[in-house]
Amino acid sequence: MRQLPRWTVLSAACAPVFMIGGWTLAAALQPGGFDSVTDTISALAAHGATDRWVMTAGLAGVGLCDIVTAVGLRPAGPPGRLALAAGGAGTLAVAAFPLPEVGSSAAHFCAAAVGFVSLAVWPALAWRRASGVAATAALLVPLTWFAVELFGKGDLVGLSERFVAGSQALCPLVVVLLERRAQQRSALSGR
Repeated sequence: MRQLPRWTVLSAACAPVFMIGGWTLAAALQPGGFDSVTDTISALAAHGATDRWVMTAGLAGVGLCDIVTAVGLRPAGPPGRLALAAGGAGTLAVAAFPLPEVGSSAAHFCAAAVGFVSLAVWPALAWRRASGVAATAALLVPLTWFAVELFGKGDLVGLSERFVAGSQALCPLVVVLLERRAQQRSALSGR
């Protein structure tokens, strides 16, 4: 069994802090009452947003954490680790290609699509057992909800995006903690 480096726990734990902390602080800094239910996370980092650097830093932090976690998650299969790293790279690209003050951005959309899809499918690619497939199914449900809200111009686009982004930020932490626990049990039973 390949050992999980201790720093992998730290990188996995920091990702949800960057994501959830980033959108919480950035929304609080917006004048005029930013609505997190209807407005997207990307709007907090868009050109023209107040203190857009907060959400930009949050997105960059999550992306870097996902890449570092993918490097350290040695027990996982290489395709899953690659997908997790691709999701991190997609999130970094979302930070690098913010939305314009008005309108949309093809680069931003493509980066977000790569990030969201990669972060949804990585568990199934990392483990060939039912738990990996179940985790991916659980991540695809909120991603589908977000897509329906986004393309259908729904009233809950912000809420659905926060649900999927939060779930995707927490998933690597759950996997790392479960793997660490399994390795500790294995080490104790081997003594």
